[in-house]
Amino acid sequence: MRRIGAIFTPYSPPEALRDAAQAADDSGVPELWLWEDCFRESAFAAASAVLAWTDRLRVGIGVAPMPLRNVALTAMEIATVERLFPGRLIPGVGHGVLPWMGQVGARVASPLTLMAEYVPALRSLLAGEEVTTSGRYVSLDHVRLDWPPARTPGVVVAGEGPKTVRLTGQVGDGTVLPAGSTPDRVARTLATALEGRADAGRDAAHELIVFVSAAFGGDSARALLADDLLRTAGEADPALIVAGDAAAVTAAIEPFFSAGATSVILQPREAEADLVGFMAAAGEVARQVGAQ
Repeated sequence: MRRIGAIFTPYSPPEALRDAAQAADDSGVPELWLWEDCFRESAFAAASAVLAWTDRLRVGIGVAPMPLRNVALTAMEIATVERLFPGRLIPGVGHGVLPWMGQVGARVASPLTLMAEYVPALRSLLAGEEVTTSGRYVSLDHVRLDWPPARTPGVVVAGEGPKTVRLTGQVGDGTVLPAGSTPDRVARTLATALEGRADAGRDAAHELIVFVSAAFGGDSARALLADDLLRTAGEADPALIVAGDAAAVTAAIEPFFSAGATSVILQPREAEADLVGFMAAAGEVARQVGAQ
């Protein structure tokens, strides 16, 4: 099933979150995704607030940086939120932005090694298992959650480079791609993640979640999005110009689904002033995608 969501980016202040979340819930947006960017909003505090404010919205963490968080703490956070709001949290982890990790003294020499140790330990803890491991970065001595989730949530993992993407397939339940990923890159990423999954002997389905920058409106919205792409990527790839009314955006994201994405999460521009309107339009996209 194709899934649609929207992102509340941490470029907006925490006090803007409630209105945006309630607009997403009221408009029928299935999922609202949050980032844990340094040094802005914390992911799990914001996720708990959104889940308390809304009735059916699922909340994705896209993503919590592994170097910044001890794996036992991350498991405790996820387990607590999952038990409070069963089935409504989509936990995600990633390397973190390396310069930010360096700023807080958490940068690791081998992010791949950290991921290879961290994600299996996290998934085992969430499954209620007792974990003892002594790795380069993850060390646990007979650790078991007192209050594991009643239903073990899947853990999605962010990845971009081939080695990281392959590892997300080996250890994660899904791969998260940032905005700026074309449909061609989506297809390549999925193939690489599935290779990693096969290497690990895992045969369950693998999710591919892609963030897609979008702008709702007329020619001015399209021009502003193109300017953003030029500023951040040096070019405005036509495949990444996802702009217009809900019908135009629905058509523009179809290639991402055709390339293998299971979820397309619409990301507002950094300077988006009308988050409530953005969420309402994203809800209409969700309805149109669901009707296909």
